[in-house]
Amino acid sequence: MDPIEAVGLRELMKKTRGRQSVVVGVIDGPIAQAHLDLAGRQVRQISWKTPAACFNIRSAACVHGTFVIGILAAKRDSIAPAICPECTFLIRPIFSEVVSGAGPSSTPDELAAAILETVDGGAGVLNLSVDLVETYSNGYSRLDDAVSYAAKRGVLVVAAAGNRGMVGGSALTRHPWVLPVVASDKTGKPAARSDLGGSIGKWGLMAPGENITSLGADGRPLSLSGTSGAAPFVTGALALLFSEFPKASASQVKHAVMRSAGSRRGGIVPPMLNAWAAYQSLAQLPAATCQG
Repeated sequence: MDPIEAVGLRELMKKTRGRQSVVVGVIDGPIAQAHLDLAGRQVRQISWKTPAACFNIRSAACVHGTFVIGILAAKRDSIAPAICPECTFLIRPIFSEVVSGAGPSSTPDELAAAILETVDGGAGVLNLSVDLVETYSNGYSRLDDAVSYAAKRGVLVVAAAGNRGMVGGSALTRHPWVLPVVASDKTGKPAARSDLGGSIGKWGLMAPGENITSLGADGRPLSLSGTSGAAPFVTGALALLFSEFPKASASQVKHAVMRSAGSRRGGIVPPMLNAWAAYQSLAQLPAATCQG
């Protein structure tokens, strides 16, 4: 099935391309800003210490960052899903282009700092397509505090569940404010490599993550599988809902998305995102509370 159809995004994408006032923080690799399908996008970087643009389009960090931003911000007529291209994107690179073969991983300390910077930079939704590297520092406490800070500021946090094929989750996906995202295969079942767990089943969502096609940093289409590609479907849906309902609170939008996804039976597998059902749920709220 078409991934856009699988998560109920088709009708919502017909209603809106997103609003510039909705700021999506993307904590990932730098992006190939010269890509033609990203031309004209509202892309900002937090500081000159972490440039948003790649200096090496062949680096793993650049490839990953460009792939993820393409799902969210590419032109609507591109090969990428291009969910919310009219939103504003705040790019906070966290993967190094210098480290050879560096994948989408981060220490808790690094991720905590990036979350704080991006929240303070004005983001309303965060996309974390990142894997946590185990450490023996007290960085987990700082990460927990950073996510709690995002919650206090009303910033929704979407995180890839992970691709180890394990049951249990991480310090990030166990935080009750985080929306962990599991990758589904073509049949709608959890992909074999996706991490699952009690907190993921309780607070998470599932989205397409098998052979997702988006932007390649070299200008050619790129297809990848995993939770890194699944998370932006949830992030993009949240951005479109905030665009349609600018007076809605973060809790209202999160509740609508969670409730509309379907029943949760206390297991380790979350239900599939249903963006259109979430839209219909929010549309039933009093206009003074939710509508723009």
